[in-house]
Amino acid sequence: MKTIAAITLAVMLSSIPCYASLRTTGRGDTLNFDPAVIPSTMKGSFATLQVRCIKCHTLERTVVAITTGIAPITGQPFDRAATRAYGVKMLRKPDSNMNKTEVKAVVDLMNYLLDDASR
Repeated sequence: MKTIAAITLAVMLSSIPCYASLRTTGRGDTLNFDPAVIPSTMKGSFATLQVRCIKCHTLERTVVAITTGIAPITGQPFDRAATRAYGVKMLRKPDSNMNKTEVKAVVDLMNYLLDDASR
């Protein structure tokens, strides 16, 4: 049983696309997007992402999802439809303290980063 699990994990990890164009900083729990890749018009959205998203999880989860195109917890594709769905989910969470404007700004930022990662 362990062999099957190991083979399955190896296949999954080798099939995840990884895009090198999006620069990141740190490792593990400190993994983050390189602030230099964030356009000046989106710095406010980036600040919101850095403050609000870490209330429930590290930014590593967001960075991995965007740089690989796969949501790390569910294993589902992480694309524009997913950013919208996660935005709606976060808007509905009472502890997120995010309003519609902030959610839209963060979703727009994640979509920008997804596009940048796929180049």
